[in-house]
Amino acid sequence: MWMSVRCVVAIGVLAAAVGLPRALGQEFEREPILYSQSQPDNRVSRLFAEITAGKKQLEFAGEQGYLPALLAALDVPTSSQMLVFSKTSLQRHCISPRTPRAIYFTDDVYVGYCQNGDVLEISVADPQLGAVFYTLDQEQLERPALQRQTDNCLICHGSSQTKEVPGHVVRSVFTDAGGYPVLSAGTYRIDHTSPLSKRWGGWYVTGTHGAERHLGNLIVRGKVVPEEVDNSAGQNRTSLEGLVETSDYLTPHSDLVALMVLEHQADAHNYLTRASFLTRQALHHQASLNRELGEPADHVWDSTKSRIKNAGEPLVEYLLFSGEAPLTAPLVGTSPFTEEFVRRGPRDSGGRSLRDFDLSRRLFKYPCSYLIYSPSFAALPGEARDYVLRRMWEVLNGQDRSEKFAHLSAEDRSNIVEILRDTLPGLPDYWQVSAPAE
Repeated sequence: MWMSVRCVVAIGVLAAAVGLPRALGQEFEREPILYSQSQPDNRVSRLFAEITAGKKQLEFAGEQGYLPALLAALDVPTSSQMLVFSKTSLQRHCISPRTPRAIYFTDDVYVGYCQNGDVLEISVADPQLGAVFYTLDQEQLERPALQRQTDNCLICHGSSQTKEVPGHVVRSVFTDAGGYPVLSAGTYRIDHTSPLSKRWGGWYVTGTHGAERHLGNLIVRGKVVPEEVDNSAGQNRTSLEGLVETSDYLTPHSDLVALMVLEHQADAHNYLTRASFLTRQALHHQASLNRELGEPADHVWDSTKSRIKNAGEPLVEYLLFSGEAPLTAPLVGTSPFTEEFVRRGPRDSGGRSLRDFDLSRRLFKYPCSYLIYSPSFAALPGEARDYVLRRMWEVLNGQDRSEKFAHLSAEDRSNIVEILRDTLPGLPDYWQVSAPAE
């Protein structure tokens, strides 16, 4: 059995390669989460329920099997394609610099494809369960069946690397000519706070970025990485010609803007899942404590408030791009991803969207994550959602001007408030009281 569906991860299954013990006793396998025992309800599970019932079909198409039809059925754009060539998946026998693994994604779904692979790897951000992992056999059947994967995937996808919840981790790793990670050189865990200089090791990257430097397109010769790595040939590449036969993939791109969005999104999902799980666990514990001590069912303990704050505060910081690594040169991708991504979001009465890019100083023009519109955010327990929205309001109206949020100008704060007022249903009434303080 493969530890499949590491699908958005550069080397999310690195633990398997270096022999870490199997994860045991995760808190999310107990009440009230019961991760492996609970029935998922998400876009992927609903699609395959319809396929099983004969209401929908997936076409099997040549060497790529179900990939094109699955992406279309899940509304995953082919422009999101990214190619990773490090042997850091348990389908690693299929992966090399000449035959990289392709990853495609949208706001809540990730799909991994290997040439001559036995399965497609799928993960989805389930609103109640966090990352849920599946495989789909690349075998032509009238009604292809989805297989949920739990124990094996959780070795890496339910660890400290994913904030102790079922989630994803994006990594950058030095990779040799055979596709093997050079672990002695170290690896980097990547999110939007990571400088570009540490990103994309083991990935192909197409796009321009001026004088910015990264580790993409780099193949290490030998098993020793020099202190000063010369990756000049890997910079500002607009084509992968000479590196990989791109006609074997759905597009010729491994778009750097798609990579940037993926790195933000993967950890945002982890923070959302963590906030959900910690709050539900706190409320479950409180209910048990009230029963045991004869307190009213609605009695709220200070410890519960503290646990909800611990769950919500890191999410607030991440949604507002606290600590984001600044850009020093404009970034331009090579695929239609940038334009297609922007078109997918809601716009306010002034035509502004949280999906609008900046790509010169920072990733987005308005530094508030578009995942605030996601089913995962909407499904947060009321106590967690209330905490997050209250704290965001304190930051955006100028009450909280602490260092963590110093990157937000008065104009940023005002723009974000106005956009959310027009586009996010269910905002508390206090969001309508006044404009952010200048």
